[in-house]
This record gives sequence, C-alpha cells and structure tokens, in this order.
Amino acid sequence: MDSIQRTIMSQTLLDKVWAAHAVRTLPNGSTQLLIGTHLIHEVTSPQAFGMLKDLGLKVLYPSRTFATVDHIVPTDERQEPFSDNLADAMIKALRKNCDDHGIKFFDLPSGQQGIVHIVGPEQGITQPGTTIACGDSHTSTHGAFGAIAFGIGTSQVRDVLATQTMAIRKPKVRRINVNGKLSPGVYAKDVILHIIRNLGVNGGLGYAYEYGGTTFDAFTQEERMTVCNMSIEGGARVGYVNPDNTTFEYLRGRNYAPKGADWDAAVARWKSTASDPDAVYDDVVTYDAADISPTVTWGINPGQAIFINENVPLASDVPEKDRATAEEAYAHMQLTAGKPIKGTKVQVAFLGSCTNGRLSDLQEVARYIKGRKVSSSVKAIVVPGSQSVASLAESMGLAEIYREAGFEWRGAGCSMCLGMNPDKLVGDQLCASSSNRNFKGRQGSPTGRTVLMSPLMVAAAAITGEISDAREIFDIK
Repeated sequence: MDSIQRTIMSQTLLDKVWAAHAVRTLPNGSTQLLIGTHLIHEVTSPQAFGMLKDLGLKVLYPSRTFATVDHIVPTDERQEPFSDNLADAMIKALRKNCDDHGIKFFDLPSGQQGIVHIVGPEQGITQPGTTIACGDSHTSTHGAFGAIAFGIGTSQVRDVLATQTMAIRKPKVRRINVNGKLSPGVYAKDVILHIIRNLGVNGGLGYAYEYGGTTFDAFTQEERMTVCNMSIEGGARVGYVNPDNTTFEYLRGRNYAPKGADWDAAVARWKSTASDPDAVYDDVVTYDAADISPTVTWGINPGQAIFINENVPLASDVPEKDRATAEEAYAHMQLTAGKPIKGTKVQVAFLGSCTNGRLSDLQEVARYIKGRKVSSSVKAIVVPGSQSVASLAESMGLAEIYREAGFEWRGAGCSMCLGMNPDKLVGDQLCASSSNRNFKGRQGSPTGRTVLMSPLMVAAAAITGEISDAREIFDIK
C-alpha cells in the first residue's frame, strides 16, 4: 500500500508515529527517522563510541540516551573487578563513555540497574507515540506502550549517538487480534508462542505487528510487554499495542513520566497516537484465546512449539520447507518425533529475562510454589529483571518463598537467557526457561538444550524434575 493511499485512509499508530518522526525520504526509499529515545548497554555500545571518537564527534543529544548494564553482569558475585576480564572491561568502558558524554547510566551502585527492556519502562522512559532504538533485538518490548521500538546494530548505534536519527524502511502493518478469555494456567507467554507457531519465525518479515482484541484489552501492561518482547522471534522488527488507560496508569508517577499539567497534556497526546478505529491494515489475523493451551517449544527456534499435551510432530506433519530444521531439532533436543514432550527430564530451570523477569511474573509463580520443593535433580535460579524488581520482591517476601522452595535468588541481569555471563548450561543439560530464544548454544553450551515456556511452567518443571503441565501440578482449574 503506497503512502498516498495511507494519507487518504485512516491511520495506524505506526503511520502516525512514523510521519511525526520522519526527517526525509532517502534516495533508496528508506526513511531518515528521528529517534526520540536511545537505550544502550555494555555489549553493542563500546564500538559505536569508538567510532564517534575516531570521527571526532560527540553525542548530539545525550539527554535522550539512557544506559544500563545487563548482558555480561554476573548475577551471583556482584563485586568488582569481575572475574571475567572482558565483562570487567565492558562495564568500565560503558561507565567512562557515559561520564565523557553526560549520559544517564543506571549503574550497579544506583539501585536501578537491570535489563534494559525492564529498566526503560519501570523508570517511565518508555512512552507512547515515541520512537525507541537500542542495540538489542528485543527492543520490540517497548512497543507494549504504543511506541515504535526496534533493535539496531552497532553502526546504527553510532548513527543515533551522533545524529539522533537513523535510516530504516517503513514496514507494513499486520493486525493480530486475540479475542476472549484465556483459560486458567494459560499466560501471555503462551499467547506469543502460539502466534509464532502459527505465523512462523519468518512470518513477520517486512511487517510491524499490531496486537489487539479483547484479550489484549484485558492484559496488564507487563503481559503486553511479554508478547511484544518476542515479536522479533516471529520475524517482525516491531510489535506494539495501542496505548490506553492501562498504559497511562502504569506510567503515572514514574521517574521520567510527565508531571502535573504536563501529564494531562501528555495523556491527550498519547491517546491521539492510537490507531484510528477504521485504520487499514496490510493483513489481519485473528485467534480465539480459548483455543490456546500452555505451550512449550520442542525444537531449536521459537516457532517449533506445541501445547503441553501434544506430541512432538512427525517430520511428515511438518511443512516440507521446514523438515530439515525439524530433523536437526530432533537430533539436538534428543526428542523422538511422535512422542510426548511431557515427562522429558530437565536439569536446569531458569526464571527471568526481559520476557518474564518482571514483578508480576515473580508474584504469580510465588503464589503456587509456597510450601513446595525444587526437585533434587534440578538447579533452579530466579533472576529479577532489575534491582527495583528485586527490591520490591524482597520487601513482599517473595525472595524468601523462592529460597525456601530451593531456588537460588540472584542479582539483576540477563543471566541464562544468553551465554554472555557465568550463568550457562553445561554439556547437554536441558533447561526449562522463561526466556525468548531456544537457538543452539543460546544458553552457553553448544550442546545445551532449551525449552521455552511460561514462568509457572518453569516452576512446575523445577518441582517435578521434568516438563510438566502446571495446571496438573498446581491443581489449576
């Protein structure tokens, strides 16, 4: 659909935000887009700052950039210098770059450090109607607030630091409706795994996903973040939910949210950015919430997923184009096609990540594990998504519930979501994980195995020592 048609028709949120931030159209058809908020961390920023130094450039608008440390930071031993020399060098480089350029850094001593996609929202930095960029693929998380947010590479981090703009092609928009009430024991994580399973890991290429329907209307802000977080796993660079009163109430009173009269003006502006009721989409798909069950991955990408009571699919039941990947997945995961995944032994359980490391995730699991014990065959760790989340959880007594159940309570960070810190799988251990990627080697061991699932399903696996249906383990009806 061309731009002339779009201007005539009612607009989506993406149309409105894009138009408001477009500087110009470049000769190759890309847009030079103003980036309202730039989020950085220790892994993808050092080279970008180095490029600026080589070019003799400064950060153009340092007040629009915010930094934290998350990927490489240890979650058990927090004292510096870190035992990992590369990790220690990275945090020192980020600290110096932020000092040199006047950038706000949520450092370890601040009490506000954490995963970048949790810190931005909880500080009120993430706001509707804005453009947000970060050198991390899961920046789509921030779309839950009605922002257009996307991950970028190191050279683009340099561009944003130097010019507050970047070149990007405008995507098409697919509206994904989920309607109805989820069954007990089914969560936002199951919703996004179901969507990716159906549309495929490449189904969103060239698209932004706009999530809506009565299920999303009823979701909390943190549930919306879980879904938007994994948009990139379905091939969509952007995923968003239109802002509403749930969004506004979440932001009210947060550190960087507008105050007083500015708040009222901001809410009015944010409301106007939502997609028009008669907005035209490039594609629309609809799902019934009642059809979704607890979902787990069986393979080596998030699209290889099944309901907990389904069998691992036969190669003959997989589309021909995906059969080679399926065969690779059977071998790596040590699973047999046509057999149940339920009952598969696990050695590690990980509760955390930018997908499911927020306070509401920890609260939900704590409701059910009180008085229960982690299996002696399982190493189970809980990693709050930020120091703020950890502090709140500890004040509510959640940390003690987890410790008594046999979970290790760790400091904030990305932890076992990826193998860039000491929290890694060993050998071919199988991990029940609330994170977002199950690629080969993602959790630090080339032969390690990852099964993605909701936080409560992780807890069920930790307690039973095998992939289990949390509804049965916790008597959820």
